[in-house]
Amino acid sequence: MCDQTFLVNVFGSCDKCFKQRALRPVFKKSQQLSYCSTCAEIMATDGLHENETLASLKSEAESLKGKLEEERAKLHDVELHQVAERVEALGQFVMKTRRTLKGHGNKVLCMDWCKDKRRIVSSSQDGKVIVWDSFTTNKEHAVTMPCTWVMACAYAPSGCAIACGGLDNKCSVYPLTFDKNESMAAKKKSVAMHTNYLSACSFTNSDMQILTASGDGTCALWDVESGQLLQSFHGHGADVLCLDLAPSETGNTFVSGGCDKKSMVWDMRSGQCVQAFETHESDVNSVRYYPSGDAFASGSDDATCRLYDLRADREVAIYSKESIIFGASSVDFSLSGRLLFAGYNDYTINVWDVLKGARVSILFGHENRVSTLRVSPDGTAFCSGSWDHTLRVWA
Repeated sequence: MCDQTFLVNVFGSCDKCFKQRALRPVFKKSQQLSYCSTCAEIMATDGLHENETLASLKSEAESLKGKLEEERAKLHDVELHQVAERVEALGQFVMKTRRTLKGHGNKVLCMDWCKDKRRIVSSSQDGKVIVWDSFTTNKEHAVTMPCTWVMACAYAPSGCAIACGGLDNKCSVYPLTFDKNESMAAKKKSVAMHTNYLSACSFTNSDMQILTASGDGTCALWDVESGQLLQSFHGHGADVLCLDLAPSETGNTFVSGGCDKKSMVWDMRSGQCVQAFETHESDVNSVRYYPSGDAFASGSDDATCRLYDLRADREVAIYSKESIIFGASSVDFSLSGRLLFAGYNDYTINVWDVLKGARVSILFGHENRVSTLRVSPDGTAFCSGSWDHTLRVWA
């Protein structure tokens, strides 16, 4: 999302020519180096064979990409909504705001549910991270971060810790304690360090590892205890804005989306991209796996949400209307997978029938753009956060 994109130029000594210049990160055999643009270009041409140029390799890659698309098109025999014609339409749909959480002094940028289906963590442009009881609307914990624009926050699976970060380029983990005399800030642990802002974070299936996405164009897997980098994921051509871990128990894959209009599926063990989709026309702001793990949805600044089937290796549905001209900032599925909730920059939340591709409801309430949205672990409600400084729980 362009409003949240910050470009940082690092100046210093180039690791190759040792001159003081603007630097860019370069990865050589998974080791990160800082090269000036001249040295980076020289390195890129080092491995070329005779009569080969970068332009010829690019055109070869484009032609191979075209052939792949042709093969994919041959397998495309039917649309999802045609298959779903015999499926019964959804009946009357009523959802209302049941709770409003007020306490942030600026735009709410991110939120996550605790596995106990009750507590919520949210982060804001005011530099604060708050843990809420969604039943009573009470604030249970509050942490002031060393920076504003805390763009990412996540609850640990055990419910005993939270992670957050933003313009400080770090992901910090705070253990939660109910001892009022203990300072949470004193127990803070800096786990991940990127070379640009932190845009998203998510614990894996344990409290011991955390996945992060960053404006430096990479995702990374970290060990929480030691802060050691376990795996890095390179492939996006611009800022990575979002990620989501596959719902399977093994949890060995995740999907990411970014400013390069791409959604990429990664193998966490090898660090390799196993599938990539580039059908959006603008930044991919949000990605979320279908409950079965066989598909995922994305929301983009191009005002559409899209569904990708991983087994068919292609886009199978587009959720859009001519009247929707504002970007989708956040998406999530209902527990059954039949509904897709999408928050938009026009202050609304649209509810889509995943199978039929039709909009079944529009939810009004927020007074500024909806920036984040998550369905509760038991599927009975969902929470949305907005630039109007509030969170709302809907059911």
